[in-house]
Amino acid sequence: MPASTRTAAREALEGLDGLVSEPFSRRGFVMTGLISGFTLATTVVHGQTIKTDVNGLVAGEVKIPTADGELPGYRAMPEGAGPFPVILVVEEIFGVHEYIKDVCRRLAKLGYCAVAPELYARLGDLSKMTDALVIVRDIISKAPDATLLSDLDSTARWAAASSKGDAARLGITGFCRGGRAVWLYAAHNPQVKAAVAWYGPLGGNRSDIQPKTAADVVGDLKAPVLGLYGGADNGIPVASVEAQREAAKTAGKTVEIVIFPDTPHGFHADYRPSYRKAQAEDGWARMLAWFKRYGVA
Repeated sequence: MPASTRTAAREALEGLDGLVSEPFSRRGFVMTGLISGFTLATTVVHGQTIKTDVNGLVAGEVKIPTADGELPGYRAMPEGAGPFPVILVVEEIFGVHEYIKDVCRRLAKLGYCAVAPELYARLGDLSKMTDALVIVRDIISKAPDATLLSDLDSTARWAAASSKGDAARLGITGFCRGGRAVWLYAAHNPQVKAAVAWYGPLGGNRSDIQPKTAADVVGDLKAPVLGLYGGADNGIPVASVEAQREAAKTAGKTVEIVIFPDTPHGFHADYRPSYRKAQAEDGWARMLAWFKRYGVA
């Protein structure tokens, strides 16, 4: 990897504690199934990981129809007739691994149909990738935002049609890069009732396939957004978070920003050293209250 590319990738990943250091093609998906266990690109701290059982749930890998094939994903929902409110769960850069699956199960235990599509399935096999910098270079930087938004639309439609989901009660949450996707999707889909972004990057480089940052779309938001950020996040300056809050206020958008003092990036990721139990639980409670307040629950 050229030094300049590696430096840019490292800057994009700064603050992700515990990490080991082609645009869309119609030829098919590289990944046809999900990661088993945890991503290989991070240090797993087993003593603090949360494991949610499937008792009372319908949970497991699914195939989500898109315009060009079937996207692998993970769905968890309560047993029973439904309809259930739908939460789209957007992965970090590491794929839909055990942490993201467990987030879906936690939401399902609370009565939601939670679905996490593997949004990078066309671009590489994240189950075999061990270097986060390479993931950024070869996968993240080559993932078109138009495809991301289209795949989330397909996932929402599939959840309503095939998973007893209530299309009128649609929410979205995501972590890290997935938090950026939350901002973009809240500006894209007017059917979203509420959105919660966990430490989603607000700035960053623009490109032909990723033309706008989360800060660029704040004036286009179509749903209330709750942003959960760490005051000690080395990759997302507090000043940029405060600027997002002010931009939303100026635009007349419903946005609430919470900055947890002395808290790093990835504070909800219970499989990494960055995990902060108190802040993660506080953020989770705020997320649930946000969904309830704006008609998802």
